[in-house]
Amino acid sequence: MTLAARHQGFHDLHQAGCFVIPNPWDRGSARMMAALGAKALATSSAAHAFTLGRPDLGGVTRDEALAHAQDLIAATPLPVSGDFENGFGDSPDTVAETVRLSAEIGLSGISVEDTQMIPGNAPYAFDLAVERIRAGAAAARALRRPFIFCARADGVMHGTYDLAEGIRRLQAFQAAGADLLYIPVPPGREELRQILASVTKPVNALAAGPLKSLTVADLATLGVRRISTGSQIARLTHAAIRDSVSAMLDHGSFAPLMATASGDDIDALLFKGSAQ
Repeated sequence: MTLAARHQGFHDLHQAGCFVIPNPWDRGSARMMAALGAKALATSSAAHAFTLGRPDLGGVTRDEALAHAQDLIAATPLPVSGDFENGFGDSPDTVAETVRLSAEIGLSGISVEDTQMIPGNAPYAFDLAVERIRAGAAAARALRRPFIFCARADGVMHGTYDLAEGIRRLQAFQAAGADLLYIPVPPGREELRQILASVTKPVNALAAGPLKSLTVADLATLGVRRISTGSQIARLTHAAIRDSVSAMLDHGSFAPLMATASGDDIDALLFKGSAQ
């Protein structure tokens, strides 16, 4: 599939219905997700950082994130979106530059947060947060090809502002030209319902926190357009490492290894995922 077809397909996924966009962290996980039926993929800043032995939030540079995204783009024929934290800089111009660089390597979209990459995860002041999204959206439109620019209001997740402020920011991001709106980890279903009712652009929901108890059908019924997994699948993998190695070293048990997939099954998924 050509990159142009991927970009158009990614755009079209956001126009109606609801879809899941899983977040791989390397070529192998990307190919497995493609083989299992994913329609699109997204990087995860946390999952990528984990592969480098670093913490989330500011643990990866823009050059590293772009190179990682290129690797995932090359792994499968699916469209890929970049989880690019705060756009790798504070200024609106830097966000716009990140959009342009993302497009150059073949990404079909990116998400940008309103959170500073400093201890405490302080949000940008409201006016600056809006100008950063306005600059990113303008850069996306200047590409003259489909590119989904997602604006995130992360203060609810970090506890640095309340839901009302998060909604105020989403409404301003919508007016500034964002294609997709996103408040990660609202307190629950009713708060997500409030978010969806407050805007008219498509909304992304993260399958994390209280929302993990909902199904795809539940979220679709509420009106969610896109469901991402963030670092959740990577964290599940890391939990398997923790639990299986602890069982071996602390209790002398290899019982957790009874749940492994066969090499043949993995090989088949890797082959299928590369040729979707």
